[in-house]
Amino acid sequence: MKRKHRDDITAYSFLAPTIIIFVTLMVVPILFSAFLSFTEWNFLSGISGIKWVGFGNFKKMFGDSTFRYAVKNTFIYTFTTVPVSIGIALILAYLLNEKVYGKKVLRLCFFIPYISNAVALAAVFKVIFRENGPINMFCQNVLKMEELPRWFADSNLNKIPIIVFLIWTSIGYELIIYLAAIQNISPSLYEAAELDGATGLTKFVKITIPLISPTTFYLVIVRLITTFKLFSAVNVMTFGTPARANTTIVTRIYEEAFNNYKFGYASAQAWVLVVIILIITLIQFWGQKKWVHY
Repeated sequence: MKRKHRDDITAYSFLAPTIIIFVTLMVVPILFSAFLSFTEWNFLSGISGIKWVGFGNFKKMFGDSTFRYAVKNTFIYTFTTVPVSIGIALILAYLLNEKVYGKKVLRLCFFIPYISNAVALAAVFKVIFRENGPINMFCQNVLKMEELPRWFADSNLNKIPIIVFLIWTSIGYELIIYLAAIQNISPSLYEAAELDGATGLTKFVKITIPLISPTTFYLVIVRLITTFKLFSAVNVMTFGTPARANTTIVTRIYEEAFNNYKFGYASAQAWVLVVIILIITLIQFWGQKKWVHY
């Protein structure tokens, strides 16, 4: 046997366990989900209970007001939290890159929420925003409000706790990524700008923002995908409250699959989510030519 063939066999032998796990836990479920999206299936009925319905599940979604509302909510969460969190993270990263007292501690404080357990943090936020929680106590004792906000029961307010939670927990990751990008900018560019009389704001707008645009592009893509997959925060913070109307696509998929046992319909909804994320990502890649600095 030639040495090259022997080396190939050795390499594939080491890769085999990973490939088997990937195919078993990723490829097979994805393909099975694609098949199920065209069927009607109650998991409890077994494989023999699978009934082919073609595009019936997708047609059903167009008339499903709950699913349409879930899509609307998902877009609201995405396009309110992503720009705000990225903007705040960029400003904080620029400030913490300067000579700030205790900046290492501040970086750690901002990063801790990102690495903390999302379910535990969501439970804490649920307590903070409940009717007798710290937020309402502040409104009552400091702001002297007579009628306290019902954060999860009021349809005009029930998204605010989740939006605040998403922004707070995502800033840490974005901050660290932006810090790395800003520190990679050559100091000579700022020195040349100072010689030309540029102010701090001018340097930030004309040098920093354009040169870190690839990082911004990366963060926008990652945060959009992450927010579209929002599940834990909504499920924990609104479970058992009248505000179940602020469900997202993923929570709706979960309900259809594991509460209603409609795995075919849930799979169809999951693939609609895949298509939505794919379209938005492709739009971002198309638009990057107009604003990303290479």
